[in-house]
Amino acid sequence: MGAEGDDRLVVTDAVRIPRYELVTAFSAAGGPGGQHANKAATRVELTFDVTMSSAFTEAQRERVISKLGEKVRVVADDERSQLRNRMIAEERLAAKLRGSLQVQRSRRATRPTSGSQRRRLQAKSERSEVKRQRKRPEREY
Repeated sequence: MGAEGDDRLVVTDAVRIPRYELVTAFSAAGGPGGQHANKAATRVELTFDVTMSSAFTEAQRERVISKLGEKVRVVADDERSQLRNRMIAEERLAAKLRGSLQVQRSRRATRPTSGSQRRRLQAKSERSEVKRQRKRPEREY
């Protein structure tokens, strides 16, 4: 997934976010790295306002908001390059949104098979036999 051209961030085949809806901020990454880390603004923070986006249907928007909130924020400071960090942040945002758009299928209740019930009861009786064997033998009179 990722970028298609330079104008939209591809989340799914149906959802493509216009890049002008993404708010990008840059800052120094911090951590070790000496002068480069202190001077270069390589840390990328992407903020995406779900409520104002034109990329979602109403149902999709509600699903994303319920799972991620009205604003989604992603940070990347993994690389020394601002461009690579921007690409990483965009892919993380797309992955987050993709995950929130997936609808969980409801579980269909199934009955245990007769074979599994038989095996379960067999295992229970074997276990109870093992425990019964631990008892002190009864005295005969």
